[in-house]
Amino acid sequence: MRQPAPEPYWNTNVARHPGILRAVPAGCGDALDVGCGDGLLARKLVGRAKGVTGIDKSPEMIACARRLAVGCQDLSFIEGDFLTSELPAAGYDFICSVTTIHHMDFERALTRMRELLRPGGTLVVVGLAREASVPEWAATIAAAPVVRITKALRRAHGPEGMPIADPQMSYGQVRAAARHLLPGVRYRRHVLRRYSLTWESPAR
Repeated sequence: MRQPAPEPYWNTNVARHPGILRAVPAGCGDALDVGCGDGLLARKLVGRAKGVTGIDKSPEMIACARRLAVGCQDLSFIEGDFLTSELPAAGYDFICSVTTIHHMDFERALTRMRELLRPGGTLVVVGLAREASVPEWAATIAAAPVVRITKALRRAHGPEGMPIADPQMSYGQVRAAARHLLPGVRYRRHVLRRYSLTWESPAR
């Protein structure tokens, strides 16, 4: 029997979900959520893709994701390290990852995501970065009141037990590395202290 739906929650990661869902290509076959946490985004992907897989190295998060997805068809979860777990090469039409890539080696992770995409597939990465220049700090300071007010009004919170880590790369470093690894990638910095990368794998 499927578990009752948990109380909805909002935070600056969940704020990016609508944009991620809009990026799912029409007729999407298999989708992969890297660093799926409690599976909230993976559950939202069901119905937009024929099959959805979430992967996370946290046993606690995967246990929670599986519990909340009981009875949900076409959705499965893998407990493991994304960089070393066995996953099908060029096996996914859509890959997404939200505030996970800074927990890994950025270039290795982005390269693996690229290799797992089928030709014509779409990749969306939402991440955290640190400020390392005057323009980057100016953008953060200017957005700070909006971030505080939005979090307060939306009562921002998330599931307990989510692993956290401070980002080591700056926004500029992320942008440069992404453009090198993913030619034509669309980089955007968002108000709520996130950046996004959107890339489409060349069709054969």
